[in-house]
Amino acid sequence: MAVRPGDVGILALEVYFPPSCVRQDELEKHDGVSAGKYTAGLGQERLAFCTDVEDVISMSLTVVKNLLEKYSIAPEKVGRLEVGSETVIDKSKSIKTWLMRLFEESGNSDIQGVDSSNACYGGTAALINCLNWVESSGWDGRYGLVVAADSAVYAEGPARPSGGAGAVAMLIGPNAPFVIDRKYMGTHMSHTYDFYKPNLSSEYPVLDGRLSQKCYLMALDLCYNRYCQKYEKADGKPFSLQDVNYAVFHSPYNKLVQKSFARLVYNDIQRKTRPEDEKLKPFANISEDESYTNKDLEKATQDIAKPDYNLKVVPSTLIPKQVGNMYCAALYAALASLIHSKAEELLGNTILMFSYGSGLASSLFTIHVRQGDGLFRVANIAKRMEVSSSLESRVQVSPEDFVHTMELMETRYGAKGFTPVSDLARLRPGTFYLTQVDDLYRRFYDRLPQATSNGAC
Repeated sequence: MAVRPGDVGILALEVYFPPSCVRQDELEKHDGVSAGKYTAGLGQERLAFCTDVEDVISMSLTVVKNLLEKYSIAPEKVGRLEVGSETVIDKSKSIKTWLMRLFEESGNSDIQGVDSSNACYGGTAALINCLNWVESSGWDGRYGLVVAADSAVYAEGPARPSGGAGAVAMLIGPNAPFVIDRKYMGTHMSHTYDFYKPNLSSEYPVLDGRLSQKCYLMALDLCYNRYCQKYEKADGKPFSLQDVNYAVFHSPYNKLVQKSFARLVYNDIQRKTRPEDEKLKPFANISEDESYTNKDLEKATQDIAKPDYNLKVVPSTLIPKQVGNMYCAALYAALASLIHSKAEELLGNTILMFSYGSGLASSLFTIHVRQGDGLFRVANIAKRMEVSSSLESRVQVSPEDFVHTMELMETRYGAKGFTPVSDLARLRPGTFYLTQVDDLYRRFYDRLPQATSNGAC
């Protein structure tokens, strides 16, 4: 019998986000809302967005090409490519087919996989598909490649500050530094209208914010308890947050991440795997349904959870707070933040991951961190992502410029026969960009020259 591949997981990560961003505190002033509504209320600092020279396809091309180049991966060594996205460019043609230009030029068209779509869960679905392939009898020994990418935009109004944009590429294979534990994964799927996009002529979603938050927290509870049940059945001992070193969450906005971790602490107390706390005594008889909306309980659990939150969650919040909601890429941008922040301390650690997509689909699983081999070592991955330089090199625009761009992008969505007008000078060297959409809706892309050794283009 052939030996099955072991320690299957993420060999390397690359993250990309647009260079244009707006400060959330300046957006508060522009929108005439109370100070702190977006910064303290949402927990966000900046919002990254695409101009009309960038879109989900250009971001995907950029992040994949960067990963292949940084790790010297020959295109013919990739055997499966899965894309997770909810940003619809074409109702038939997958984003993956545009990415094939990076592989066909090397003669490799033998690559399985297409796109996965369900709100923000598509990236996790794509990841699971690649993991399944590497662990199956159908694996041919080549790498799997996962792309999670989205442009999250909202109509003018209170939801717009929770937008963002970006892409993450993950190389999948055996002997990985980030081994994904499949054994205890807890999953919850259900039908709900918390966030959806029924209007195919618009990028903007229909959103019930309160329902969406409740669905997110309910899904978190169910996934966590199913994970715990599987763990306890197999290992014969209870599971709690004390068994993980870090927790990483899908991040629509940081305030929900704070609530989510506090919710898990509340779960541990309810399950008696964490000592009771005096602050929760007034809520001893609260119903489960009310527990999702009671503001006093929410505050009490966040107070209890805060010390652990600072240790176990804050290191994963850098990119999500600075870039905004990246939809399918959000969870994995948070993982990239953790790797960037704590690379030297991650070896031997366990990371809890929670993925959520409205509508709804959700999963909770763990990652075990190993040293990795060669280029696929944790410290090297952190270095090659270049998170700090990418954040620092961004162009900060005024709220007026941001609003004008959103208005322009409304006219570009679903349009044909146009040439983008935004300034290419904002883009980083090596970035792919949209050059034209012709009268048959066909899209064309080019790439900026890469930087030379002295930093010139």
